Amino acid sequence: MTQSRRPVIITPGLPKRRETVSWQRSGSEPKKRLRSAAITLSVVVMSTAIAGQLVRLAWVGRTGLTIAISNPIANSFARPDIVDRRGRLLATDVSLPSLYADPSRILDHNAVVEQLTNLMPDLNGPKLRADLSDRSRRFVWVRRGVSPTIAQHIHNLGFPGLSFKNELKRAYPAGKLAGHVLGAVNVDNKGVAGLEQYIDTEVGADPVLGTALSRKAPVQTSLDLGVQHALQDELKSAMRRYQAKGASGVVLDVETGEVMAAASLPGVDPMQPAQLQEPERQDRVTGGTYELGSIFKAFTVAMALEAGLVTAKTRLDVSKPLVDGRHTIRDGHGSGRPLSVTEIFTHSSNVGAGLLSLAAGPERHKRFLETFRLLGPIKTEAGLVAAPQSPEVWQRIQQITISFGHGIAVSPLQFAAAGAALVNGGRYHRPTFLRQGTVGPRDGQRVLSEATSRTMRKLMRLNVKDGAGTGRHANVPGYRVGGKTGTAEVAGRGGYKKKTVISSFFSAFPMDQPRYVVLVSIFEPTGNRASGGNITASRNAAPTTARVIERIAPLLNVAPRRALAVLKK
Repeated sequence: MTQSRRPVIITPGLPKRRETVSWQRSGSEPKKRLRSAAITLSVVVMSTAIAGQLVRLAWVGRTGLTIAISNPIANSFARPDIVDRRGRLLATDVSLPSLYADPSRILDHNAVVEQLTNLMPDLNGPKLRADLSDRSRRFVWVRRGVSPTIAQHIHNLGFPGLSFKNELKRAYPAGKLAGHVLGAVNVDNKGVAGLEQYIDTEVGADPVLGTALSRKAPVQTSLDLGVQHALQDELKSAMRRYQAKGASGVVLDVETGEVMAAASLPGVDPMQPAQLQEPERQDRVTGGTYELGSIFKAFTVAMALEAGLVTAKTRLDVSKPLVDGRHTIRDGHGSGRPLSVTEIFTHSSNVGAGLLSLAAGPERHKRFLETFRLLGPIKTEAGLVAAPQSPEVWQRIQQITISFGHGIAVSPLQFAAAGAALVNGGRYHRPTFLRQGTVGPRDGQRVLSEATSRTMRKLMRLNVKDGAGTGRHANVPGYRVGGKTGTAEVAGRGGYKKKTVISSFFSAFPMDQPRYVVLVSIFEPTGNRASGGNITASRNAAPTTARVIERIAPLLNVAPRRALAVLKK
C-alpha cells in the first residue's frame, strides 16, 4: 500500500507502467474536447438567441417605457440675438429649467397639483391632475421654461417624480417695448410672429438638443431703443389724458425708410404670445387698416400741384357744399368765401379737397395713390402689412370722399412711408425694420417732383406755424415741425358714428430739410378738459406729436434752430 502511494516514475525499465499511463492520457483527451465543444455550442446558441431577440425588438418597435421617456423631450432652437440700431439688446436666448413629471413615481398627485398651482396660478389645474393621475405614463410636461426662483421653490417641495431639464428660452430685456415688432416664439423657441418669424424664414434658427447658444451674428434692427421708449411712453400718457381706447405711432427716416420706432397700444408682452391673438391688442401700426381722414388731403393737394392743375395761390369757391344724389359734403367750419389751395390745406376744407379731386378725374387720382403704394399690399421683415381697402370703381361720390380720407382705409405704416415721399424730395422708400447701414441715403423710386415736394413742405410748415392752422398745437420751438391733422369718424352699423373718431397727425421735422416723419393716431378719444371738450386731431393728436418730437429729436441728433444759431456765433 505504501509503495502504491509513491509517485510513479517512468523509466525505460518499466514498459508496463508506460503503457498504463499512455492509456489513461488517451482516454481523458476526448472527454475534455467534448466538454469544450458543448460549452462553446451553448455560448453560441445563447448569443444567437439574445441577438435574435434584440433584432426582433428593434423590428417590432421600442417598448412603451422608451417611447414615454424620449418622445416628449423635443428639440429646441438656438436663435441669434436681436439688437437695436445702436447694438442694444432687444431679444436673446437664455437657459431656463423646464419642469416635467413622472406620474408613476408621484405618491400624491392632488398635493402636487395644489402646490404647483399655488406657485404658478396660470397652470391648468384640472388638466394637470388628469395627466398626473395616469400612472401608466412616465413623462408629462408641466411647464416649459420656469424662472430660477420658481424652480428653486419647486425643488424645495421635495416631491418625488418632479424633475427639470434645461432648455433655451427667449428673453426680452426691454419688456414690452416694440412687442408687436419683435413678435414671439413658441414653446420650442421657434418664431411665430414679427421679426422672430423673419429669423426662422430668412436668417435661420439652429435646432439643438442642449443649451448651446447660436453662433450667428445678431439681427440688427432699425429701431432706436430710446426713441421707442419715448414714443410708447407718450402714447400711453395720451391714452390716459384723452381717455382713449388705443393709440399708435410711427417714426420713420425719410431718407432710408428705416422705422426708428413703432408702437401700438394696448401693447403686447413678447413673453406671452397668446396676447397677439387678443383683438384689443391688435397691431394698429401694421395689422389693421383705418380711414385716417384729412391727412389724406396732403396727397390730394400734391396730386393737383403735380398735375399742374393749380398752384398754391389758386383760389377755389368752397362756399357751396358738394352734392351727389343724396350725399352732401360740407366743411365743418365754412369760410363763406373762396379759398386758395394753401388755405384749403391749412383750413382742412373737405369741399376744397373734393373740388381738386374732381378737377383731376378718378383715373388720375387713382394712379397717383397707386404710385405712392397706397392702393396695394406691402410687406416688411416683421410680416405682411394689412392690405388697403378702397372701392374697385370710383364713382363721383367715392372720388370726393377719398380726397379727404374717407372711403379708403390703409395701415398707419403704409401711410407714413408714402407721406415720407411727399417731403423728402419725392422718392419712395419701402419701409424696413432692419438697419440699412450708414452709407448715405438709399436710392428710392421717384414718385414726385422736387418742386412739388418743396411746396408741400412749405404748406405743412405753415399749417403748424400759422396761428390759424389746424396743426398749430404741434409746434415745437426750434424744431420747425410741419404737418396735417386728420379726424375720421369710425364706420359702424348703419353708417358713421359721429362722436367716435380716429384722430391723427402726420408730421415731419425739421421742415427746411426733413429727416423724420411722425404719424400719431388716437383711437376713440373723449372730449374732456384736457382737449377743451373736443375730439378733433388738432386738440389731441397734434399736441401728442409735439411731446413726442420734443423728446425724440435730441435722441436723433436733431438740434433746435436756436442751438444752431448759438453754435454759428
